[in-house]
Amino acid sequence: MQKKQAFIVEDDDNIREIIQCSLESCGLAVTGFEDAVEMFSALPKGNPDVILLDLMLPRMDGMDALKELKANPKTAPIPVLILTAKSSEPDKVTGLDLGADDYITKPFGVLELMARVRAVLRRSSGEQEKCPAFESHGLKLDTAKHEVMQNGKKVNLTLKEFDLLRLLMENTDRVLTRNEILDDVWGCNYSGESRTLDMHIRSLRQKLGSDIGENGLISTVRGVGYKFNS
Repeated sequence: MQKKQAFIVEDDDNIREIIQCSLESCGLAVTGFEDAVEMFSALPKGNPDVILLDLMLPRMDGMDALKELKANPKTAPIPVLILTAKSSEPDKVTGLDLGADDYITKPFGVLELMARVRAVLRRSSGEQEKCPAFESHGLKLDTAKHEVMQNGKKVNLTLKEFDLLRLLMENTDRVLTRNEILDDVWGCNYSGESRTLDMHIRSLRQKLGSDIGENGLISTVRGVGYKFNS
């Protein structure tokens, strides 16, 4: 069986070597880069299965690199874990909203890092088996094209709004708990504010219109979570 590939983008040689040794012990094939420019030069040869990305990098900032990865349809599906010393909530929310699958602050434990990488790889592998498109009441979500259409018109969603709607439609008529949603959309053991979910639900409803609101397709189940109605 071919090994899964991991890219590490980290300018600190010691940290990069520690992460590389740890992931190789998990059976991954690992390639390290000092900055994002080097990583982008290597991507045309083939996408890795996961990217571990520092934010404070020379030549290209990590957030800019994340934006570029997610803006390109060829690299957008690659799971990205942010590794950074930036621990403020706004930094976490920005990174996750831009499409990062997890956000890990330094210093971190090697065992926790390995567990989070394995969790992201499990989730990304499962995505390939899921239905590529969902349609209900004039609303169509296409995971292959990464677009949402409502009554024939394109709806512009952020990456997290798209993932949130995808999860809800994927589990139509099933109540998803807040923890289930946070774990799937924001990553394993998400430690940010839970109101982030409420903010994204509210934004999603506004963009999709009143018929998707609390009394429409997306309903709030008090004290539990949210549900997409058939």
